[in-house]
Amino acid sequence: MNLPYRPIALGLIAVAFSALLFQRAQAGGSHYFAPVSDAVVKEECGGCHLAFPPSMLPASSWQRMMSDLKNHFGDDASVDAATAAHITGYLVANAGDTGGRRYSDKLLRGTPTTKAPLRITELTRWVREHREVPAWEWKHKDVRSKANCVACHAAAERGYYDD
Repeated sequence: MNLPYRPIALGLIAVAFSALLFQRAQAGGSHYFAPVSDAVVKEECGGCHLAFPPSMLPASSWQRMMSDLKNHFGDDASVDAATAAHITGYLVANAGDTGGRRYSDKLLRGTPTTKAPLRITELTRWVREHREVPAWEWKHKDVRSKANCVACHAAAERGYYDD
């Protein structure tokens, strides 16, 4: 009796499985963060380091960071007021707790958005994901910094941070 329904059931299972795989591929996997798509942000931020995906931090972190560009992690990254406003607007609109939520829920989980660090590398989830990396490796001449994502994640500029 079940034989006529077997091809239908198998077909439905195949469609459901394909949809699941397609959705995962579209999202880029569990470590995908939409890369910066704004030309001004790419130029200004990406001129010195990887233009980090805004969804990796909450809006409050980006606002605090952009409000003190003279002291940007030991450097003066000052830009004119209009450019700063443009960059801040983009980062906040795509931050992990606003527009970029689709990608950041996992990374920001457990981090109170009002007390989030300025450094992505200080997020609880980031620290947990990188706990097995030995201290000497961060000092390697090709790495030199925990913020140098592309040293280990070759596709980081495209938003992929899977190993």
